[in-house]
This record gives sequence, C-alpha cells and structure tokens, in this order.
Amino acid sequence: MDAIYTLAGNIIDTNYENLPAEVVKATKRLFMDGLGVGLAGSAEAGVSELIDIVRDWDGRKESTVWVYGDRLPCVSAAQANATMIHALDYDDTHDVAILHASSVAVPTALAIAEKLGGVDGKRLITAVALAVDLAARLCLANKVSVFDRGWHYTVLHGNFSAAAIAGKLLGLDEETLVSAFGLAYHQAGGNLQCLHDGTLAKRAGPGFAARNGIMAVLMAQKGITGAKNVLQGRDGLFNVYHRGDYNPEVLTANLGEKFEVVNLSFKPYPCCRNTNPPIDATLAMVGEYNIKAEDVDSVTVYVGKGAMGLVCEPLNTKQNPSTTVDAQFSIPWTVASAIVQGKVGIAEFTPQAIKDKAVLTLSNKVTPKLDESLNRMGVSPAIVEIKTKDGKVYSKRVDTPYGSPENPMSMDAMAAKLRDCASHAAKPLSQKNVEKLIQLVSQLEAVSDVEEVVRLLV
Repeated sequence: MDAIYTLAGNIIDTNYENLPAEVVKATKRLFMDGLGVGLAGSAEAGVSELIDIVRDWDGRKESTVWVYGDRLPCVSAAQANATMIHALDYDDTHDVAILHASSVAVPTALAIAEKLGGVDGKRLITAVALAVDLAARLCLANKVSVFDRGWHYTVLHGNFSAAAIAGKLLGLDEETLVSAFGLAYHQAGGNLQCLHDGTLAKRAGPGFAARNGIMAVLMAQKGITGAKNVLQGRDGLFNVYHRGDYNPEVLTANLGEKFEVVNLSFKPYPCCRNTNPPIDATLAMVGEYNIKAEDVDSVTVYVGKGAMGLVCEPLNTKQNPSTTVDAQFSIPWTVASAIVQGKVGIAEFTPQAIKDKAVLTLSNKVTPKLDESLNRMGVSPAIVEIKTKDGKVYSKRVDTPYGSPENPMSMDAMAAKLRDCASHAAKPLSQKNVEKLIQLVSQLEAVSDVEEVVRLLV
C-alpha cells in the first residue's frame, strides 16, 4: 500500500494530547516567527501587487489578509499571507530537509480556522505540527540533494502540507484526505530557476502551495477524486519528481512519535539559510578583532557543493546583485554587508542598499571556494578567512549557525525579532497589539478562538 495511507491515517488519528511538550513548544515558535516575518514581508515588492489581484476577484469574506485587512475567500487570503512570509527569505528552515515550513503552514491554518470559526489553539497546533512533519519527511526521504534536482521543496512538498492542515481542520476521513493529497500532487511544482534569475517568483511560491493545498481539500470534500498511489505509484511523486532515488522508510519511521517541527531553524538574518554560517563567522571575527572594511584586503569563504551552486554562482551576479533576491542569495554580498555594516538585517536588502558602493567594493573582494569536505545534505558549514592589508589573516569555521536546534534563538530573541519585523510592516501595528500578539502566541494552546490572534494582525 502507498505510504500516503499511513501518513493520512496518522494525521486523522493524532490529537493534541498525543503531542510531546517539545512539539507544542516548537510549533508555537514556528507561529511566532512566521507571523513576525509575515508582517515585515507585507511591505515587500510583489505583495501588494498580488493583493490587488485577489482583491479584484473579491468573493466570500472568509479569511483575513494580514496588515491590509481585506476579507477574502480562504484560498486568496492564504496565498497572499504566504507570499508575505516568504518575501524577505527571513522565514524558518529545516536545515537538512531544505524546507521553509511556516510560509505555507501558518497562513493555511489561520485561513481555514477563520473559515470554520471557533477553532482553538490546540487544534491549530496539532494540524500544523502534523503537516510540517509530513512535508519534512517528503524532503528527507530523498537521497539526492535538492540543489542537484532543481525543485523548490517548500513549494513542491508544501502542497501536501497545506492539504494536511486543511484536511485535519475540516475533519476529512481517510479516503477523502488521500484524494485531497492526490489533487494536491496534481498541482505540485516549484523550481529554483526563479532564484538563479533573481525574480519575485521565488517569494510567490509558498502562496501557490497554500492555495493549491486548500483547493485540493475543498475539491475532495465535494467528491472530486485524486490519485490514490500518490507517493509510490508508477507515476507517483517519488518516481516522477525524484526519479526513484528515495528511502521509503524515512516516510513513516517513528511516525507519531518523532515530529520534525522540533528540528526547524529560525533565521537571525533575512536571507538564504546557506549564507548564515558565513555571516555568523564574519560577524564573530569583526566583533572580536575590530575588523574595518577599509582594512580588508580579501575574503575567502569555503563552502560545500550545495552552497556553492546556490549562493556563490555566477560570481559576478553574487558580487554585484541587481535585485534584492540576488542579494538574499549571495555569500559575497552578505559577508561584505556584515563587515561594512556590522549587521545583516532588513535594511541591508532594500533596492537602495544593494547599490551601496562601500558594500559593493568589498563584495568584489569576497571569493567563494569549494571545499568538498564541507559537503552536506542541506545547509553546509562554512569557513571564512579574512586577510587584512597589513598581512594579518583571521579565520573562523561555523558548523551549526545561530538559530538552529543545536544553537537556538531563545523565545525572547524570537519575540524581539517579531517586534522588529512589525515595525517594517506596510501598515505598522500598534505596540499594544504587537505585545498582545506575542502573549497570545506564547500561550497559543490556551487560546479558545484563534481569530483573536488574526484580529491583531491588521
């Protein structure tokens, strides 16, 4: 039998009471981070334009577009909000699976909760924890690196995450939920070419996944059937999209006992997670040795194969980004920004910031080099070597970047990140609402109706 049946059964049968305490805590951290970066992303290019499109379509007033306040059909609101979360590339990452979880899960969950009404925090946490685990397992089962196949797993496997959340909250039975997964699979896509070309399509991807997954569930509810052998059939996901190079045991091993949501990393910087180890190393050396940009002769950054292809090539584009997406996916730019500015924050990725002559001068002195010993599935370690004009050489290696489960951000740090993100929203929230939002998310399991959370987002 196709593994989708086992996965669907687990989603249906698991309740809040079955979740370990660490899973509840991790899922609340996911909400804290996702909502924060969504607020900041509301002001980014491509978001208001998308909202204009779905606003023109109008329709049943089911769910809220955050910050802007429009009430639209759940599929439209989820698509818009998912795009907000991913716009800054500041959202969480599963460092091994290469999956952004919150950008699909949080908007889908809140949109469906509003559509239904009366959904409490425990139901929301349960649906999201299960869906993130499902999507991560789909990624982790692959034997070949995501960077060697060209898929954007957040979008491709996010379709299944959204369907799992909507199906759980809407109470689908096994047959209907499997059909929904089949319909989600029929819509699944998402590739990395938009990243290589530095286009806004990158931030739009999770919105497609959220929309598709919800649509799949609504169709299945009406009796429209989807494929049954979704994952392992002759033309199922793993044979078509992943060419049969996968480990089926990963899909169901310790299912219901181990939840991948606890393995999410939360970003301290609004850029690709593969840039985070070099940024950590650079900032540490700048702080320890008081390195100034004008004193730098050259910088060499050693990375593994995945990072090399993703955030180092082509070198001229990475050293001289022409779009904010280019900068978000550039080790030369982010390392140079860390040295020049002494930080890497939202302000370093504006259209004006990427024209900064001081950063551009230094980014052209940053040379990435491939070190096969640093190859990893997922985010690779990095070694940064800074040579100053007086001949001194400083070097630092980072294996576990800040924000990872092994080197975590505290809940206080995540709350501070949310506050900063809220100040960058297209329509900034009041300080009172921001503090109330932090309080509610911190105690999400005690919230009787999650619409109380949504009301604070506009």
